[in-house]
Amino acid sequence: MGRFPIPDRLRRRAERQYLIARAFNRRRALRPVVNRTAQIRKNDILALVTMRNERVRLPFFLNYYRNLGVNHFLFVNNNSDDGSGNYLAEQPDVSLWWTNAGYKRSRFGMDWINRLLAKYGHGHWCLTVDPDEFLIYPHCDSRPLPALTDWLEASGRRSFPAMLLDMYPRGHIEDEPYAEGTDPFTIARWFDPANYTISKNPYYGNLWIQGGPRTRKFFTAEPLSGPALNKTPLVRWDWRYAYVSSTHMLLPRHLNMVYDEAGGEMASGCLLHAKFLSTFADKSAEELDRRQHYANSKEYKAYHAGLRGGTDLWCSESREYADWRQLEDLGLISRGNWA
Repeated sequence: MGRFPIPDRLRRRAERQYLIARAFNRRRALRPVVNRTAQIRKNDILALVTMRNERVRLPFFLNYYRNLGVNHFLFVNNNSDDGSGNYLAEQPDVSLWWTNAGYKRSRFGMDWINRLLAKYGHGHWCLTVDPDEFLIYPHCDSRPLPALTDWLEASGRRSFPAMLLDMYPRGHIEDEPYAEGTDPFTIARWFDPANYTISKNPYYGNLWIQGGPRTRKFFTAEPLSGPALNKTPLVRWDWRYAYVSSTHMLLPRHLNMVYDEAGGEMASGCLLHAKFLSTFADKSAEELDRRQHYANSKEYKAYHAGLRGGTDLWCSESREYADWRQLEDLGLISRGNWA
């Protein structure tokens, strides 16, 4: 007799349980440097970040999210040697863990993040981002993050999507140095308003978005090899949840269903991506040398090849960033029914 096929829902359940167990088993890789999680209150919004050598970015990053409404930050410092750890340890709203374990072997940091989410994020709205990602959502200039999470909760939603929007300067990115503490979007003010493709992952249910300046510049010959731009960074966390691949998709599957298939629109945001600053060349060289990124650092190999002649991502179709309303007009974010 032939075997009966295993239903997808059972496969997903087994995968989720595996990811949770894997994160628990990797907990010994994390050494607490300063643990202030006892300060976390019932309704606090948490931000979780994995980083390496991001000292120059941290002051603006922390102030941006403090002003937005994040109450506590949980950082994993992956063996930085630029003073990032000392700086973070001094911040009163930061809890910090250190590890020298391999980034690749930890599923690119997601084992560490899943563990901290399970232990400290249960029952909280949790924002999982990189130090170069800045959340923009409808009404963000007048309504802080708790207003968004209150509305999501009242609407029965437990997750909120944000497309990664690559920002870049006009001219070579090496030409204008980035100074610590300054707004990166005074330099990287431009973005691609179109040139994106969207498909649906039938197994996980998430949308898969590609395109933009990185695909246009670095993956011209292989656009399907370009980086994924779909993310679900904001989640009302439960210890039974797990990120599968970065913040591109989660389990259970319903957390990925952040779009309306009946022709309407659900509220969504963007993560303004400040990757392309003057520090990009050095950072890319370091990460290429470490070879700790996805697909044997294929993305960073493409960056290295493109950097040889200097990097200018601007083109005639580039649009200068104004505000969230501009992104809504372009169809990159939506208010949905959040009036």
